[in-house]
Amino acid sequence: MLYLLIAAAIILFLAHVILLFTAFPNAQLAQRRYFYSHLTLWLTGGMIFLMALLYSGTGSSSFLDYFNTPFKKAMILVFTISLSLVAHLLVKFVVLPLLKKNQALS
Repeated sequence: MLYLLIAAAIILFLAHVILLFTAFPNAQLAQRRYFYSHLTLWLTGGMIFLMALLYSGTGSSSFLDYFNTPFKKAMILVFTISLSLVAHLLVKFVVLPLLKKNQALS
């Protein structure tokens, strides 16, 4: 079961990266693809949180054993939300203005 959850988390993260890189076709934001990239990031964080709930302290994984307190487990979700927020702010205030500037120069 652990390996299945690990594989699912890896697939979700790869989907996140692919969706994020393809969310800007023709120097514009593809909003649905961009939303799905965030959704897959949140699902990846949720999957890691689930694995920490199920397997921390069992010796199955030294990575998951690190999350042996409720605070450390909660930090998985905090990190996921923070990463999503920072990425969104970067896109909104850096990437999109640069795309508009480059499009205006063309």
